[in-house]
Amino acid sequence: MLRGATRGLVHSRKPSLSIAFYYEATNPPQSLFLPFGVAAQSNLPVTQQCLGCICEAISACNTTSTCSGDVCGPFRITWAYWADSGKPTVGGEPPEAATAYANCARDTYCSALAVQGYMSKFQQDCNGDGKIDCDDFATIHKTGGYGCKGIPLPEPYGERYRQCKQIVGQLRP
Repeated sequence: MLRGATRGLVHSRKPSLSIAFYYEATNPPQSLFLPFGVAAQSNLPVTQQCLGCICEAISACNTTSTCSGDVCGPFRITWAYWADSGKPTVGGEPPEAATAYANCARDTYCSALAVQGYMSKFQQDCNGDGKIDCDDFATIHKTGGYGCKGIPLPEPYGERYRQCKQIVGQLRP
């Protein structure tokens, strides 16, 4: 039963699917994370389903999340991650603006673009299975672009990612 499909992630021993991701998984033509037209670009490495599972695993896709310590937003990205991603911004804000990182990280669309930019830069076969797919992107997102080889996903992130992956079925890259 998808208890989280109506109330967001239920914090229990077995995480549930949030309404935002449930909508995306059941309505794949829609774009939860990227503005109309952007999702259709074939040069983006991470699928909408994969973005959803990364978001679910890292924060339960908490779009009301503020900055805490050195991480911000639903993807819990750091300033360095955002900088490596190409410094996308919200509403044409200059990347040099003092608020550009936090505004982007807290914005679902902008932070998803940051994940796409980061994965474009660091995509690699972390698990050695001969392909670059969502498993690799999930590992890169959690462990960083320089040290993902042979590293298992830390828990509970790994458990949440695997549960999401099982719910949405086999993910494409």
